[in-house]
Amino acid sequence: MTDPREQLEAATTHYRHTESEHQTARQALIDAVITALKADITPTEVERLSPFTSAYIRRLAREHDVPPAAPGPKRAR
Repeated sequence: MTDPREQLEAATTHYRHTESEHQTARQALIDAVITALKADITPTEVERLSPFTSAYIRRLAREHDVPPAAPGPKRAR
């Protein structure tokens, strides 16, 4: 049987080694979300295709000066 301390130390080491990769992947995802929003893909579609909530997508849009969609029906793609 494995000592839980050893298991915890190994998991911590793995976490610390992969943390920068995770941050890089997260930034790439945020960049893709902003690109999609600026290409007039609806926030609903962006939410469906990403792991982010609609509230977080709206926050990202505001932070990156993405103008809100015009009122009225949206084109289906």
